[in-house]
Amino acid sequence: MRKISSILAPVLAVMLTACGGGGGSPGETQESYSITLRADKTQLPLNVAGVRAGTGVYAPYSTTLYVQANVGGRPIPGDGEETFGCNVAGGLDTGSLYYLDGKEEHEVEVDDGNGGKIKVPGAYRSITLGSNSGGNSFHFHAGDTAGTARITCSVSDPRDGQQKSASVDIIVGAATGRAASIQGIAAYPTLGTQGNTNNVRTSTAIEAHVLDDANQPVPAPTKANLQVAITSGGASGGARLLAGAQSGSVVQVSTISGVGLFALTSGTSEGSILLEMTTDRSDNDVTNGIQIPITQLLSLAVTAGTATGAPATPLVLVGTPPGGANGLPYSFAFSATGGVAPYTWTVLGALPEGLSLSASGILSGTPAVKLPGTFNIAVRVTDSRGTSTTANFAIAITATPTTGDPATTPLSIVLSGCGSDVNTACAISIANPTAPAPVPAPSFFYQYVLSLTGPGTGTSGAWALAQQPSWLDLTANGILSITWANATAAPALQDCTSGAFFITATRAGVTTMRKVQLVIGSGAATCKP
Repeated sequence: MRKISSILAPVLAVMLTACGGGGGSPGETQESYSITLRADKTQLPLNVAGVRAGTGVYAPYSTTLYVQANVGGRPIPGDGEETFGCNVAGGLDTGSLYYLDGKEEHEVEVDDGNGGKIKVPGAYRSITLGSNSGGNSFHFHAGDTAGTARITCSVSDPRDGQQKSASVDIIVGAATGRAASIQGIAAYPTLGTQGNTNNVRTSTAIEAHVLDDANQPVPAPTKANLQVAITSGGASGGARLLAGAQSGSVVQVSTISGVGLFALTSGTSEGSILLEMTTDRSDNDVTNGIQIPITQLLSLAVTAGTATGAPATPLVLVGTPPGGANGLPYSFAFSATGGVAPYTWTVLGALPEGLSLSASGILSGTPAVKLPGTFNIAVRVTDSRGTSTTANFAIAITATPTTGDPATTPLSIVLSGCGSDVNTACAISIANPTAPAPVPAPSFFYQYVLSLTGPGTGTSGAWALAQQPSWLDLTANGILSITWANATAAPALQDCTSGAFFITATRAGVTTMRKVQLVIGSGAATCKP
């Protein structure tokens, strides 16, 4: 046999290798796996109604995702039921993955709302999929939270154990970041009076959820973005709001993930306390004045409680709703004493057009009666034992005030020497105190009568202070004062400037606020707290 020439030997060796000779299995390639992931829709609307997952034109909250793996330009071979692993890798804590394949093992049993049970597709945060022609499909379904969900799928190369992965981002909804609503939730909606002997708690934590147009939490603020005020109610006397170092009838707090936390402590009177929670849609900041208010009311009951085994005291309606005016917001909290709280309120017959009564006793709205006049209403209160009582009230609704349109002429606090800029603290200059203390009592060192302009009539309103110095008072009829009783060290209030504080006024349901500083004498030093 003739020997193969040394020239042809290398060529033959290459040919044998290409045909599978020289080791290795026929048709094997060492190219790496590759994986792709795509979605039919990469933006979904918010699913605030909680619609279940589905497919088709009437399932706008779901999208189909397709995962595909190849090797050497060809689909990878099938590998049982667990070729691909997919999960919601981050971005949203709502929104889930679905098989939607009709298989019983991928369904769960739920109530049908009519006393029966039905099976629906199960929701998962992670799923596994088999390979058919190198790929498979599944679904992502939007929840009620806006944001971007990242979906990741991976496949493992059985030849070397290496994993390949691919991701796709799906945008759910769109948060506006501008406040649109507030919801107040009290841990204990019924409080006891201070000093009650029936072990009824006298304070409660309250959460205020501030949400934007898309029902999403407002962004984290740089300054306080929620103002809470005690506005009215038969039990409001002596009640206080608490938030950190703040204590009084008005506090300002910052929200975390859209939630502002504060506390309410009761006074000595039974009845209701009406809280007004306000945020500013314009800039998510209430410390520089409120330009576009978003407001919500919350009513809490205050009772002395009932001793164990003792009969409840008679249930009595207390307080009289004030009059209102067409076109001006109106709010009033009905109060009751006796019985066993909590109470439920209903109206018998019709209310003046534009007003409504909540189950918690808040009469609110904007009157819009065709013929202004006095309207008689009947209100029933029912306690937790089912005992009820009814009382009749008269509410006078006047014509729309001619002193200003609330849409074009906002309510404002009149302060001498201060302009219309509500974002800058208004400096009020006053003289240094004299010594010794002036006589006779009440020995006022300083008094300033506040007034209002804008919609409505008269100068009176519901006045309150926030973050004020300890030596400053504001009476219910709008008199700002320093007395020798709360400024015992008069020299400490000489030639100094106070920290900024806030004056809030409400008239006919409209609220305004002003940032103020007191400059005493030359104002050179800082006034003590």
